[in-house]
Formats: sequence, structure tokens, C-alpha cells
Amino acid sequence: MIVVVGNPIARAPDAGGGLAGVPAGVAAAAARAGATVQLVGKAGEDRAGNDLMLALARAGVGHVALLRDPAHATPILDASDEDDVNGEASASAASVTPADSAERPALDAADVELALKYLQDYTTVVIAEPQPEAVTAIVVDAAAFAGATLLLVVDSTAGGSPPPASAIVFETPGADPDGAFATMLGELAAAIDRGTPVAAAFREIEGRLGLTPAGE
Repeated sequence: MIVVVGNPIARAPDAGGGLAGVPAGVAAAAARAGATVQLVGKAGEDRAGNDLMLALARAGVGHVALLRDPAHATPILDASDEDDVNGEASASAASVTPADSAERPALDAADVELALKYLQDYTTVVIAEPQPEAVTAIVVDAAAFAGATLLLVVDSTAGGSPPPASAIVFETPGADPDGAFATMLGELAAAIDRGTPVAAAFREIEGRLGLTPAGE
């Protein structure tokens, strides 16, 4: 099983609803590749959050660890600014409402620790967007305890502790307008989950998408 850590974004209802953002795109891509996937994230306690959960279910993504936040609205990708990729929409920071990330639901270390204790038998963990150091530390420890492969998206400009040597590290693309980054990461996670060695799994897709891990 694959666990994807990151907050999904809802696509605007007048665009038909659905999923947006890198974490949801990663989870959906892994599910399309045949993997069992659970998304650890947080959405608002609102209609957009309800629609988001239905969209995850339609995409084959488990959401038993998707927490609800009554104090913050589910982020929504504006219909006029979306770019639909494989049934999910990619998002830029400017096109998401609320625009201020402080006004959106946010994961904290306790949320993630509880979710990873609830989920079991995962072989691959993907931190699909940069997280606070406390959250990353919880995921790193849990993946190590489970013997799971960790795929980690980081923002190298933010500073902080270096990623663990055992992780497969990617630099955040910021916006992912064509969904290529999310698709690559989801397909890579699914291949690793099937037991394909990491180097071989990456070679399967790097030529097609033209992406390489940070540091290579």
C-alpha cells in the first residue's frame, strides 16, 4: 500500500468538480497504475470538502485518513485557471482560493502521527508537497519503522534540516501545470510498491517525462 501525505485541492463545481494539486494528482496516478493508495491530508468541514472526498473515492484513492478542519475552508481551484490532466486539475498558487495558505487547512505532526498509526502494511510513503519539519520528522520515523520506501518532495530554498539519506528526494515544482510531476511521482510510487527496484522503476518513466530526482 502507498501512503501519500499532502492536502488535496478541490476543483470548482462549475468545472465539474474533482481533484486538483500535486498530492491528489500523485495519489490518483498511483491508483490508476493499480496501487492501493491512502491519502493523509486535511480538508475543510464544508461542501467542497464533501465533494473532495467523493472525488477521491471515484479516483480509487482511500481517504480514511483525510481529516476535516471546521476552522478553515477547503481550497478550491478556480475553473478559469485550471488545466485538466487525466481527470485531475493542476493548480498554481495564484489560482487557488483562499490564496493565503494560512487560511487553508494544514497538517500538523499530531495529525500525521495518528494517521500513520491507523494505517498499516504500507510499503511506500510519499510526502507530495513540502511540510513543516515536525511533520516530515514523523513521516521519516514511521517509514523507517515500517521499512517503507520514502519519496520526499522538498523546497531546498526553505532551509531546515537536510533530508535523510534513505529518502528519494525531489525538488518541488511549485506549479505543475501539465500534471507531469504528479503523474511521474505517482507512477514511480506504484512501481516501487509492486516491488520494482527504485533505479529500474525510475528508468521506466524518466525518458518519457524527462524528469530526474534532485541531486542527480
